[in-house]
Amino acid sequence: MAAAVPATFAQDVKEITFINCGDELTAGYAEYFAEWEAANPGFKVAPEIVGWGQCQDKVTTLAAAGTPVSLAYVGSRTLKQFALNDLIIPVPMTDDEKAAYYNYVPDTVTFDGTQWGVPVAFSTKALFWNKDLFEAAGLDPEVPPKTWEEKIAFAKQITENTDAAGYGLVAKTFDNTLHQFLHWVYTNNGSVIDAEGNITLDSPQVLAALTALKDIVPYSEEGPTAYEQNEVRAIWLDGGVAMIEASPGAALRAEEAGMNWGVADLPLGPDAQGPGTLLITDALAVFKGTGVEEQATSLAKFITDGERQWAAEMAQGLTPLRPLQPQTDALIAEKAYWKPFLDGIEFGGPEPLFTDYVGLQNVMIEMVQSVVTGAAEPAAALTTAAGELEQYK
Repeated sequence: MAAAVPATFAQDVKEITFINCGDELTAGYAEYFAEWEAANPGFKVAPEIVGWGQCQDKVTTLAAAGTPVSLAYVGSRTLKQFALNDLIIPVPMTDDEKAAYYNYVPDTVTFDGTQWGVPVAFSTKALFWNKDLFEAAGLDPEVPPKTWEEKIAFAKQITENTDAAGYGLVAKTFDNTLHQFLHWVYTNNGSVIDAEGNITLDSPQVLAALTALKDIVPYSEEGPTAYEQNEVRAIWLDGGVAMIEASPGAALRAEEAGMNWGVADLPLGPDAQGPGTLLITDALAVFKGTGVEEQATSLAKFITDGERQWAAEMAQGLTPLRPLQPQTDALIAEKAYWKPFLDGIEFGGPEPLFTDYVGLQNVMIEMVQSVVTGAAEPAAALTTAAGELEQYK
């Protein structure tokens, strides 16, 4: 007969509650939790799986109500708002920790010179094209556009010479309309807000981006305000558009569909300094008032450390957060399509950190839609948006 467990044992064990977004626990986390618990007796990780559609709202609601979870998976864009409302604690990085990440990754969790979360997932984009549609339009199927000018010209030629649209334009009232526009911004050395909190949207670089977006509208799918990125990707997979900007997941789906496709760096604007892309991260945030902040921080750093993080990334098809060698070389050697997703990091830019991210998102979507539908000219739309962003920074 097993010995009875002392009543004090359960009382002495402190829970670290953890909200994990998605349909299942992130690959490897169960094992990582067990390893961490073995090294930290007296503490038990209690994960809760919350679907993507409800995850952010639940984390925010619990924190605002004064009943926060210890640790949570959040979009890095929310960290500034959490911090300014005194709901999370800083998680400072040493210089060595910062240097271990790809360029700009620490910036995605930084404001006022402090890091407020631990990066846990990373997304970059590249240009995918349908080689058969290129060939049908009289283009070289092995040569993707390298500049915005070429992208627009190729899209025009495809639209005029095939039954497909040249480009998949994302302009739905949905968060990734902002993300897709930022790819144009970050391939022309533009920005939305600087490190000092100054709105930098109304600039020649961003005006050029918005103008190029307007110029490609006639060669895009009909009614782009009805489509978000996954819907545009579906049209591409069906042969309805020739070019899209998407994550590595599009490569897997193209292979499954038996497409004749290619992937390359995002085409560049006239002021680009090199390959660029929007750098989006999610992060683990440590919430205040739980009594286990120190242990939650330790857990966050443990499960996102080097080899563990790499394994989780590969299981999910995510862009690596760190340029680990020789793993990165082996990845590109095995799957060459990964290269452009890493190339764009050097001159990419982070998701802008605003106090009111929803406000930022709504202003930028309205700006894009006004230009796409012809309701406003790029210069006027840009100036209006820049002025409206002041209240949300």
